[in-house]
Order: sequence, then structure tokens, then C-alpha cells
Amino acid sequence: MKDKIKIFDTTLRDGEQVPGCKLETKEKLKIAEKLDSLGVDIIEAGFPVSSPGDFKSVLEISKVVKNASVCGLTRAVKNDIDVAVDALKYAKKPRLHTGIGTSRSHILHKFNSTPEKILERAVEAVKYSKKFIEDVEFYAEDAGRTDNDFLALICEKVIDAGATVINIPDTTGYCLPYEYGEKISFLVNNVKNIDKAIISCHCHNDLGLATANSIQGVISGARQIECTINGIGERAGNTSLEEVVMILKQHDELSLDTNINTKLLLETSQMVSELMGMVVQPNKAIVGANAFAHSSGIHQDGVIKKRETYEIIDPNDVGVNESSIVLTARSGRAALAYRAKNIGFDLTKIQLDKVYSQFLEFADKNKEVTDSDLPNIIQLAKI
Repeated sequence: MKDKIKIFDTTLRDGEQVPGCKLETKEKLKIAEKLDSLGVDIIEAGFPVSSPGDFKSVLEISKVVKNASVCGLTRAVKNDIDVAVDALKYAKKPRLHTGIGTSRSHILHKFNSTPEKILERAVEAVKYSKKFIEDVEFYAEDAGRTDNDFLALICEKVIDAGATVINIPDTTGYCLPYEYGEKISFLVNNVKNIDKAIISCHCHNDLGLATANSIQGVISGARQIECTINGIGERAGNTSLEEVVMILKQHDELSLDTNINTKLLLETSQMVSELMGMVVQPNKAIVGANAFAHSSGIHQDGVIKKRETYEIIDPNDVGVNESSIVLTARSGRAALAYRAKNIGFDLTKIQLDKVYSQFLEFADKNKEVTDSDLPNIIQLAKI
């Protein structure tokens, strides 16, 4: 029996903080309904106190989401919490996400405070939140650079205060996977009441390690991953939902799974890309335009013979109709014959040799050879 990893999607909160990606409420509602269909467990709908527009979006999203929990972010400030509670009043399963910076850097430079005062504020925020909403998640901002002993102490105290989820953010994307994994393991083994809460991974991608850190986090005992569609988010982005979901799906030996309907990944990715105006890089894992495209002759030959030789994921599993064999100057005879046959030209070996020479001449002058180019190339070969 596989353990379930909860997927906490923050596309509409952390993801929307990308410059130029601001969404209207009606656009947020479309994405929220799509995320609900996708099977995410928690939708972080926004930061209600930040603006009237964000408050309205969280309020309206709470009305339409049928299955997922709807979450509102706050600081460890009573007014933030009051506003979030009001915004979540229509949610079937509300969650309040409150917290404070816990690293030495944040305590000294951001809050001009002491560890003792930060601990007190954290506990007060959770206790206050708990008066209104049962499901309270606490985030220890910059946990990645927080001393483990202090982090364990603050986790213990906020769980005693009623926190149901403990979020361990690598806020600056600094941790190496083994460091992040060791931090999660330390909490599992040193927080005496940790069994009363779920540990959550919230990793940023400043060094390109967000996905690796999140996976190491759940291997080490976390049971929730906070992520975004297409990995969008502040600076270099957040953990990519589609990546962590498919890693867990592909690696049976981890005995970890999610509730995500992976066949909806591509269309969800495309919707978010279109509404936010954020183009998905072609070589993006899982949902990029080239994720299942093959242009090297050696790879094409293998895929044509048996897809699994160069693809560990069935394209259909993520909503892609089929692998694509892209014809370029790097393509071989097998790919040319395959694409020619698809448009009605069943070439013999002798014919293929002639056409291939003509094909290479054309391909050297063009980035890609399309189906519409092939009839002319075949005609010029005079077979």
C-alpha cells in the first residue's frame, strides 16, 4: 500500500507573484476549478489581506471549489488572520496558513527581534487561528537556513498550539537535497509530537533544486509537497507540480503516490501558461513542447522500434497524444521512412536511400522538415 503525498498547489498565490502574471478573479476561478478537477488536495487561493482583489478572489474561489481544501495565507498578525478567516467563510474545507521567519537572518534583520519573541509570536498566531479554523498550517519561513534545534522547538510548540501541518520552506532555494532531507529527518526524529502534524515541503528553485529537494523531503518523512503548475513562482520559481507527481508515479520503489489525475497535466499546464502569459520553455520536463519529441537519428530509431527505449513516461499518461518524431539534419533513415509512411509514401530500401540524400540537402538548409516538405523532397529524388 502506497503512502499518499498531499499536493498543495500555490499557483494562485506564490505562482502569481511573478512580475507580469497578475490574474483577474474570473481567471483565478478558471484555474481553481481546473486544479480541483486535477485532484490537488489543497489550493492556496491567495493572500487575502494583501489587496481587495486578492480577498475577493479567495472568497469567490471558496464558493466554487468542490473537493480540495481552500487555503489563505497570512503573516503571524491578528488582522491578517481575521481577514483570511472572513475570505474563507464559504470554503467547504478551509485552511489557514500562518507563520513567521525563523532563521537567524530573518530574526535579526527582518524582525529586529529575538528567538524567544519569534517563538511567542508563532504560538500566538496558531492559537488565534485555531479559534476560527480547525485546519491550521504553520510556515517557518527560511527554515532551510534555520538552526535545526530551534526549528524543532518551534515545531513542537506550534503543534501543541494546534497546528495540523508544519511547512518547512527552503525559501531561498539554498539547500542541497541531502541537507533538506536531513532537516526533515531531524524533525521526524526530534519533535516529540510530530505524529500530530503533517510535515510539508515548500522549496524554491534558485539553484534548480526545488524538485530534488521536495522528493528528498518526502523520502525523509514529509507527506505534503507545495508546488505550482509549470514551476512558476518568485525569482526562479517553485517546485513544479507535474515533475514531483510524475517522479512519484514512475518510482514504485518509493511507495508514494498522489491523488492527481495525470492525464490532465498538459491541459492544465497550457491553461496556466495562456492565462498568465508565461511561455513554458520547450525543454521543460513533462509538459514542454519537446518533452516527447525526438530529433536524433539514434533516438528516433529506438523509439520507432519500441517507445520505452528512450521514453520512461507514456505520453498518454500526462495528456500528450503521442511522441513526435521531428525531422532535422540529425535524423536517420528510420525516422524519414516513418514520417513518409504516415503521409502515404511506403518507400523501399533503394527508394529510401535516394530520398534520404535529397532529404539531407534540404535539412541542412532548414531547421526542421515538415510533412508538407516531404512530397517535394520525394519528387526531387526521382524514385
